[in-house]
Amino acid sequence: MTTNMTMQRQKVMTINKTKGVSGSRKKPPVRRCVGCREMKNKAQLVRIVRNTDESGFAVDDTGKSAGRGAYICKDAACFKKAVKSGGFERSFKQKIPQEVYATLEDIIAHG
Repeated sequence: MTTNMTMQRQKVMTINKTKGVSGSRKKPPVRRCVGCREMKNKAQLVRIVRNTDESGFAVDDTGKSAGRGAYICKDAACFKKAVKSGGFERSFKQKIPQEVYATLEDIIAHG
Protein backbone atom coordinates (compact mmCIF):
# COMPACT_ATOMS: atom_id res chain seq x y z
CA MET A 1 0.00 0.00 0.00
CA THR A 2 2.82 2.42 0.69
CA THR A 3 4.34 1.76 -2.71
CA ASN A 4 1.06 2.64 -4.38
CA MET A 5 0.87 5.95 -2.49
CA THR A 6 4.49 6.71 -3.37
CA MET A 7 3.75 6.16 -7.06
CA GLN A 8 0.73 8.45 -6.87
CA ARG A 9 2.82 11.18 -5.25
CA GLN A 10 5.45 10.83 -7.97
CA LYS A 11 2.78 11.25 -10.65
CA VAL A 12 1.44 14.38 -8.97
CA MET A 13 4.94 15.83 -8.64
CA THR A 14 5.69 15.11 -12.30
CA ILE A 15 2.49 16.79 -13.44
CA ASN A 16 3.25 19.86 -11.35
CA LYS A 17 6.79 20.10 -12.73
CA THR A 18 5.59 20.20 -16.33
CA LYS A 19 2.94 22.84 -15.70
CA GLY A 20 5.26 25.09 -13.74
CA VAL A 21 4.42 27.37 -10.87
CA SER A 22 0.97 28.84 -11.21
CA GLY A 23 0.96 32.57 -11.70
CA SER A 24 4.51 32.63 -13.09
CA ARG A 25 5.18 34.99 -15.96
CA LYS A 26 6.16 33.70 -19.36
CA LYS A 27 9.63 34.67 -20.56
CA PRO A 28 9.70 37.03 -23.54
CA PRO A 29 11.07 35.48 -26.74
CA VAL A 30 14.72 36.31 -27.41
CA ARG A 31 16.62 36.32 -30.70
CA ARG A 32 20.27 36.84 -31.69
CA CYS A 33 21.22 40.03 -33.52
CA VAL A 34 23.29 39.39 -36.68
CA GLY A 35 25.37 42.52 -36.01
CA CYS A 36 26.45 42.42 -32.37
CA ARG A 37 25.59 38.71 -31.93
CA GLU A 38 23.87 39.44 -28.60
CA MET A 39 20.65 37.84 -27.44
CA LYS A 40 17.91 40.46 -27.04
CA ASN A 41 14.15 40.58 -26.66
CA LYS A 42 12.41 40.03 -29.97
CA ALA A 43 10.50 43.32 -29.57
CA GLN A 44 13.78 45.29 -29.54
CA LEU A 45 14.91 43.93 -32.91
CA VAL A 46 13.95 44.41 -36.57
CA ARG A 47 13.24 41.22 -38.55
CA ILE A 48 14.26 40.81 -42.16
CA VAL A 49 12.64 37.91 -43.96
CA ARG A 50 13.47 36.09 -47.17
CA ASN A 51 10.09 35.13 -48.59
CA THR A 52 9.46 31.59 -49.66
CA ASP A 53 7.71 32.66 -52.87
CA GLU A 54 10.96 34.04 -54.37
CA SER A 55 9.74 37.64 -54.17
CA GLY A 56 12.93 38.61 -52.40
CA PHE A 57 13.49 40.19 -49.03
CA ALA A 58 11.21 42.31 -46.87
CA VAL A 59 11.14 43.93 -43.45
CA ASP A 60 8.71 42.02 -41.26
CA ASP A 61 6.88 44.40 -38.91
CA THR A 62 4.69 41.70 -37.36
CA GLY A 63 7.42 39.11 -36.82
CA LYS A 64 5.12 36.42 -38.20
CA SER A 65 5.71 36.45 -41.96
CA ALA A 66 6.55 33.13 -43.54
CA GLY A 67 10.13 32.61 -44.62
CA ARG A 68 13.63 32.57 -43.22
CA GLY A 69 14.27 35.51 -40.92
CA ALA A 70 17.22 37.37 -39.43
CA TYR A 71 17.17 39.96 -36.67
CA ILE A 72 19.12 43.20 -36.28
CA CYS A 73 19.25 45.79 -33.47
CA LYS A 74 17.69 49.20 -34.03
CA ASP A 75 21.17 50.73 -33.82
CA ALA A 76 23.15 52.22 -36.72
CA ALA A 77 26.51 51.00 -35.39
CA CYS A 78 25.16 47.47 -35.08
CA PHE A 79 23.78 47.63 -38.62
CA LYS A 80 27.17 48.72 -40.00
CA LYS A 81 28.86 45.89 -38.13
CA ALA A 82 26.40 43.38 -39.60
CA VAL A 83 27.04 44.63 -43.14
CA LYS A 84 30.81 44.62 -42.66
CA SER A 85 30.96 41.16 -41.08
CA GLY A 86 28.51 39.62 -43.56
CA GLY A 87 25.96 38.73 -40.87
CA PHE A 88 23.00 38.85 -43.24
CA GLU A 89 24.73 36.74 -45.89
CA ARG A 90 25.62 34.20 -43.22
CA SER A 91 22.02 34.05 -41.94
CA PHE A 92 20.39 33.76 -45.35
CA LYS A 93 23.21 31.77 -46.98
CA GLN A 94 23.13 34.02 -50.04
CA LYS A 95 24.14 37.48 -51.20
CA ILE A 96 21.83 40.31 -50.16
CA PRO A 97 20.85 43.01 -52.71
CA GLN A 98 21.97 46.57 -51.97
CA GLU A 99 18.34 47.78 -52.06
CA VAL A 100 17.64 45.71 -48.95
CA TYR A 101 20.56 47.32 -47.13
CA ALA A 102 19.35 50.79 -48.17
CA THR A 103 15.84 50.08 -46.91
CA LEU A 104 17.13 48.71 -43.63
CA GLU A 105 19.46 51.64 -43.09
CA ASP A 106 16.55 54.03 -43.64
CA ILE A 107 14.31 52.14 -41.18
CA ILE A 108 17.01 52.01 -38.50
CA ALA A 109 17.91 55.68 -38.94
CA HIS A 110 14.31 56.88 -38.64
CA GLY A 111 12.92 54.67 -36.10
